Amino acid sequence: MYDYLIVGAGLFGNVWAHEATKRGKKCLVVDRRNHIGGNTYCENVEGINVHYYGAHIFHTNDKDIWDYVNSFVEFNRYTNSPVANYYGELYNLPFNMNTFYQMWKVRTPEEAKAKIQEQIEAANIKEPKNLEEQAISLVGTDIYEKLIKSYTEKQWGRKCVDLPAFIIKRLPVRFTFDNNYFNDRYQGIPIGGYNKLNEALLEGIDVRLGVDYFKNRAELDASAKQIVYTGQLDEYFDFKLGYLEYRSLRFEHQTLDTPNHQGNAVVNYTDGETAYTRIIEHKHFEFGTQDKTVITHEYPQEWTPGQEPYYPVNDDKNDKLLREYRKLVDNEPNVIFGGRLAEYRYYDMHQVIGSALAKVRKHFGE
Repeated sequence: MYDYLIVGAGLFGNVWAHEATKRGKKCLVVDRRNHIGGNTYCENVEGINVHYYGAHIFHTNDKDIWDYVNSFVEFNRYTNSPVANYYGELYNLPFNMNTFYQMWKVRTPEEAKAKIQEQIEAANIKEPKNLEEQAISLVGTDIYEKLIKSYTEKQWGRKCVDLPAFIIKRLPVRFTFDNNYFNDRYQGIPIGGYNKLNEALLEGIDVRLGVDYFKNRAELDASAKQIVYTGQLDEYFDFKLGYLEYRSLRFEHQTLDTPNHQGNAVVNYTDGETAYTRIIEHKHFEFGTQDKTVITHEYPQEWTPGQEPYYPVNDDKNDKLLREYRKLVDNEPNVIFGGRLAEYRYYDMHQVIGSALAKVRKHFGE
């Protein structure tokens, strides 16, 4: 008999299993996929750690979380500095003095501020009614048209005029020549890939892969005193109140017989004609020098049941349904729900780990 059955071998489940084991508890981790790590899983191709489910860049301001992950694996000094490709024109991201020089040939912060302000005033948007108006009121028309509009529409599968303004509360604009995408103090990639982190978390713990919890529910539930569930919230309740909506992604991985395809780990395609949103070149996450390279084209798509859910759609309709499912959660005292899918919220990796550690401490009364 196990103390805990952990459904899902992603970061939340793995941190929980590690911490519970450390406290003398016996855990069983199951996952329907044939690997651990959830979406952080890396597949080694030509000596390159391929982020199989899209780019995962660890970043946090929380020193405790940074020290925690570094206690399992050493992180490198990778800094996320994506490039935007708009019909062959290249721009640095996030919006900074490099971007403004590339767009307008302005050289000083004063010139850049004046250009943006001129476009904001010309648009004369008093109360933004949708995402398009909100973005233009923050950064002007040029940046919106070239770097935001089509990229956002591809990601969401909807026109910007049909998306609510609150999706873009603010847009990071820097009047320095700084291409570091994140403002966080700590940032990097595990040396040797995320598998090393997940393997270290699950060391000495029973793991069963290729196991569908819902097809073996009675047997698995009977094997443990308590359940930690990290899968889809609505699936746990057999979708009886309806489906929570997601945006999904499709990845096309390709090995190329060249040592360097695009010179950067992430290049976003911000035009409306290119079907994919970005190309990831994985070797650059770890400063690879291999003779070949692996690239991934990332295509956003509508989620339908059976596809992999990635981004929750936190609009009024889904938030209302979420509240109803949370009432059902309250009637499951023997189950701990945690992580991106079970809480139906977008988490960065450091937030997943922080949430798992907080729930462990609360559960064990620490």
